[in-house]
Amino acid sequence: MDMLTSLTAAARRIETPCEAGQMVWHAWNDGAGAPLVLLHGGNGSWRHWVRQIPAFAATRCVIAADLPGLGESDAAPEPADPPSIATVVTAGLRAILPDTARMDLVGFSFGSNIAGHVAAELGAALRSLTIVGAGALGVARGETPLMKIRDKEGEARVAAHRHNLASLMIKDPARIDALALEIQEWNTVHARTRSRGFATTGMLRDALARSPAPLGAIWGEADQVAVPHMAERLDALRSARPDAAIELIPGAGHWVMYEAPEAFNAALSRLLARAL
Repeated sequence: MDMLTSLTAAARRIETPCEAGQMVWHAWNDGAGAPLVLLHGGNGSWRHWVRQIPAFAATRCVIAADLPGLGESDAAPEPADPPSIATVVTAGLRAILPDTARMDLVGFSFGSNIAGHVAAELGAALRSLTIVGAGALGVARGETPLMKIRDKEGEARVAAHRHNLASLMIKDPARIDALALEIQEWNTVHARTRSRGFATTGMLRDALARSPAPLGAIWGEADQVAVPHMAERLDALRSARPDAAIELIPGAGHWVMYEAPEAFNAALSRLLARAL
């Protein structure tokens, strides 16, 4: 049994309301330790966290979302922007975890934007917030040219996925393996919410200023979205939240938790420990 199949089989599938449909969540190791909630990136699904779920679910409950309009979840409510999506996510979390005071929330890329708005809604009830590869800090993003996928089949489609992963997600081409390509294909086919336009706004920066939760941030040092504006990005974060603890992972790109899982998991563990 491959990793994705085994993780799916081991999870409890949860549905919460999403506009006229349902938002889908997966939970591992229910009831064990403080819940760790993971929000994936744009055009993604819970599969973005495939190399974190086994590590953290060994000792605690891990809950990973499919954000509205992505993965298995139904369409996002209009206007399908971070505040409206965050309202759905917050309501879902309150239904799944009535005692939110013990919850740690982690968001990747577009998911970090959603997580920031969720944290602002939850207020002091949230134990910690960690943003990963975050945009929407009012800073320009790097150029990440992508190839169209939907008009391609076979080897041409695989090659396009490989190009897009190298351009946007993974710095070292040698780390673009069969699993990364499988995840990229599945996520692309199921993506309906378009999130890229929010990356250069200041939406997350403003939401973070409204959240009292202890804040951590992780980037790959070679994050394609942040480079060559990494310094400005860090300055924007520190301006909004001078208390933020920041970890940079050497040599890794935007999808840092897949490309450098051991270093990322250690960094996330350090940030989570600050909230104990």
